[in-house]
Amino acid sequence: MAEMVPFAKMNGLGNQILVVDMRGREDVVTPAAAVALAADPRTAFDQIMAVHDPRVHNTDNYIDILNSDGSKAKACGNGTRCVVQALSAETGKKVFTFQTVAGILIARENDDETITVDMGKPEFHWEKIPLGEEFRDTRMIELQVGPIDAPVLHSPSAVAIGNPHAVFWVDDDVWSYDLDRFGPLLENHPVFPERANISIARIRSETELDLRTWERAAGLTQACGSAACAAAVSAARTRRTERRVTVNVPGGPLLIDWSEETGHVTMTGPAEWEFSGTLDPQTGAWQPDADGGTPERENVS
Repeated sequence: MAEMVPFAKMNGLGNQILVVDMRGREDVVTPAAAVALAADPRTAFDQIMAVHDPRVHNTDNYIDILNSDGSKAKACGNGTRCVVQALSAETGKKVFTFQTVAGILIARENDDETITVDMGKPEFHWEKIPLGEEFRDTRMIELQVGPIDAPVLHSPSAVAIGNPHAVFWVDDDVWSYDLDRFGPLLENHPVFPERANISIARIRSETELDLRTWERAAGLTQACGSAACAAAVSAARTRRTERRVTVNVPGGPLLIDWSEETGHVTMTGPAEWEFSGTLDPQTGAWQPDADGGTPERENVS
């Protein structure tokens, strides 16, 4: 058994997150530990954000991101907000620079306690997303659900925001679609060689849209930050909305801004503390802190 490490159970608009403190250690949270933690209702999560010592100059930390099936994720905006809240409470810092598999992310805690994450530049080229075949225009790719002559969903926008995303546009309520049934089928469709996050989006106005997401390797989620960014960017790219929009996910609203000047996408939203404890990063065995982690102790160390 490995030495136990501190963790915090948090959420970003209902997106369940475990922030695990791996600083000062050479080992990692194993896939087996992730699967075990996900199977326990008390520690069930959408993503683990394992916070490591920095690996490159001028960054604060390296973040290793795991899905509930033990696979790796490249980006998690909601999880990044949780990390910022935890580290800000511990250190007093407000601005952080993180390294992830997807690249360098800059995030800050705002005066109103919301957190803004710079998710970087979106990728639109089919090979960068990636897609399994060439599409010259990824604003609308050939993919549908249902009969050829009367598809239930069709022609999604494809984009990568750290992770691959497909966004289907609908005119009616996003809750009227059986996303838990066809989400896993589309996630694993051959057109997505690295699998994909599958979303259904409805435009409410030029500055607002509704979104539901089937998150790859995680399933239905209350909030997927990168999916909200993908939907906002795709909506602007297809001239459905402006570049600054509110995206209503099941857990609540996220403010997404696609800068015309820099091309970067920023996401602003809350993070919430639930409880703290310690866990074995090899096996996933865990125990809560004696006091459960009070608001005054909202940190991961």
